[in-house]
Amino acid sequence: MREKEIFKMNGFLGAGVVLLLGLAAVYLFRQFVLYENPATIIGFVVLALIIVVLLSGFTIIQPNQAKVFTLFGSYLGVIKKEGFWFSVPLSLRKNVSLRVLNFNSDKLKVNDLEGNPIEIAAVVVYKVVDSAKAVFDVEDYRGFVHTQSETGVRHIASQYPYDNFNNDYEISLRQHSDEVGDELTKDLQKRLHVAGVEIIEARIMHLAYSSEIASSMLQRQQAKAVLAARKVIVDGAVLMVKSAIEQLSIEGVVDLDDEKKAQMVNNLMVALVSDKGNQPIVNTGSIY
Repeated sequence: MREKEIFKMNGFLGAGVVLLLGLAAVYLFRQFVLYENPATIIGFVVLALIIVVLLSGFTIIQPNQAKVFTLFGSYLGVIKKEGFWFSVPLSLRKNVSLRVLNFNSDKLKVNDLEGNPIEIAAVVVYKVVDSAKAVFDVEDYRGFVHTQSETGVRHIASQYPYDNFNNDYEISLRQHSDEVGDELTKDLQKRLHVAGVEIIEARIMHLAYSSEIASSMLQRQQAKAVLAARKVIVDGAVLMVKSAIEQLSIEGVVDLDDEKKAQMVNNLMVALVSDKGNQPIVNTGSIY
């Protein structure tokens, strides 16, 4: 089923035609009252029926609204332009909103790529672009969007890990929300094309580990942060020790052999890397 335009004419022009027919019907009725001519009353009845039928052809289209027309079970077409219109009489019309809509999905409990249970929810922004598909190809396009969106969120969540702890994956749910949102938008567009819906944006609005593993995963994240911080400290300490030894050698402050250099490196590294305060020990030499 594809969207197509139906016959329509300006409603005010149609109202003028109906008004002329009404005046003609009044004239025939008056002639029947004055002269009691059976032909005039028949003409009056025919015109009255025609007027009643024509009145059912008027419709008003609001901005960002479409009306889908059917006649005796046959699809006729759609009017999307706002205004006052006259179209096919006796037809049934169904309103379809063309405004931008959005909804927040429920918090879903799914397993990520590594099998960890997580909670995830998304916000989906969409609009109807083909009102005929929205009316005829699915039972309820809004309910269809909600159901398929939850299915898409579950599918995308299972394709990526929650976090990229070991750099084994290029994309993770927590660190690459924009990339994941783009993939979710593409996935939903494929699912909802049949309903005549365009996905404008889909983004993850809630992401967390499930309650049963949240504590252990938090410890894992903290341990990773500590390791990253210690690496920075060690790298800085190595540069400082190297610079100190080179500076002492260049300026000739002290002549250090390999054993003393190793001892100095050890002492400096302990002092710089340790996260606790250190008590310096001053070597005053032997008293004998």
